[in-house]
Amino acid sequence: MLGDIMTLDFDPPTQPEFLPQTVRRRFLGSATGIGAAALASLLGSNTNASPPQAIPRAKRVIYLFMHGGPSQMDLFDHKPQLLKWRGTQLPDSVRKGQRLTGMTANQKTHPVAPSVFKFTRHGESGTQVSELMPHLSKVIDKLCLIKSMHTEAINHDPAVTYLQTGHQQPGRPSLGAWLSYGLGSENANLPAFVVLISQGSAARPDDPLYARLWGSAFLPSNHQGVNFRSAGDPVLYLSNPPGINDRSRRRLLDGLKALNEKRFETTGDREIETRINQFELAYRMQSSVPELTDMSGESKQTFDLYGPDTKRRGSFAANCLMARRMVERGVRFVQLYHRGWDQHYNLPSDISLQCRDVDQPCMALIEDLDQRGLLDDTLIVWSGEFGRTIYGQGTLEKDNYGRDHHGGCFTTWLSGCGIRQGHTLGETDDFSFNVASNGVHVHDLNATILHSLGIDHQQLTYRHKGRDFRLTDVHGTVVDDILA
Repeated sequence: MLGDIMTLDFDPPTQPEFLPQTVRRRFLGSATGIGAAALASLLGSNTNASPPQAIPRAKRVIYLFMHGGPSQMDLFDHKPQLLKWRGTQLPDSVRKGQRLTGMTANQKTHPVAPSVFKFTRHGESGTQVSELMPHLSKVIDKLCLIKSMHTEAINHDPAVTYLQTGHQQPGRPSLGAWLSYGLGSENANLPAFVVLISQGSAARPDDPLYARLWGSAFLPSNHQGVNFRSAGDPVLYLSNPPGINDRSRRRLLDGLKALNEKRFETTGDREIETRINQFELAYRMQSSVPELTDMSGESKQTFDLYGPDTKRRGSFAANCLMARRMVERGVRFVQLYHRGWDQHYNLPSDISLQCRDVDQPCMALIEDLDQRGLLDDTLIVWSGEFGRTIYGQGTLEKDNYGRDHHGGCFTTWLSGCGIRQGHTLGETDDFSFNVASNGVHVHDLNATILHSLGIDHQQLTYRHKGRDFRLTDVHGTVVDDILA
């Protein structure tokens, strides 16, 4: 039976006595561009991976991360009764002494700011969706909304780090790295974990995204994410330098391999074998990555499906189409970051721009995967790091307002294999400020994502500095209510 299958407990590789740890870290830390990409996919189908402990519903994940914290009450959490509370002070009985950020903690008042956007019921489920998402509304019956997400973090970096790594402080492996470590790659010629970043129409220049968010931390560094760039070569050093052709590159690698193998016979240093594999994968990626990123073979119908921005490299639409092409070719985990959701002011205009970026591509990604039979074994996750406050930040105007960060409740949606379609889980209170029922914590979401891939989140561990670490730390419960 599957319950008797071995668990995913792993011991870290033994450090060779002849290779000082500082030297090893310097080598791994210096890998960039295609070298890092090669290192991030060493071992191909992965000798680290053991069989999952349960029947996996999904083989791969596309994670659509809305960086900055989308406003749940302007998108999915309809609160029409708040119109009569407009401009009044948020009741203390609702706030319950919750911690506020430094941006609004000292405001003299915290006036209730109802959404200015209209909501309409859609699909057989009758789910209420904002007018900002007309395209996504068409596939609402393929989505599962969690309105009761919550987190302790109220500032961006700790909150993003928390959702992506299971800890508010840097230094833990990312979700994609854990999946690469636990399941390996389905394609030896491409990374198991790829990152795509798009700049939102309302993005501000101080929206930081740090590479550690897709890093491997103390996991073997071959599991770190590979950031595909939106300009120039998708991966650094993908192209041969002037004067070097494929034949000369092959001769160079063969000669280097012979030297490395000779050195390995002398020292037994396993890092030399790693380096050989790194160079070989880099060579293979010179063919696989250009084929992957060449969209000239996509039909006009496909481009039209994803919308007018699809041919603009680096746009959210182009990245969604690229994500589909990646999972088609066996990439295990694709992480899309879309900047620009941090709307402390001018929220109505800015969130309209952001939704215009993502609405049609999100719908298209679901439809495209479904038409190709890929939605049957692909999990899509859409989330920000937290939500926004129902009270306004700064001056509340008739048609304009801003909102501060809020971790007490926010909305996440999922779609794809193993997820209940047309389902909504959880409720918030009348002010969309607290979870009223069926709360889902960050750790619960991550535990459920792993479960969908056939992994017990309590068993996928890695021993580091004398302790067994896992993505969900010592927390997390699988959310059975959203599973089909």
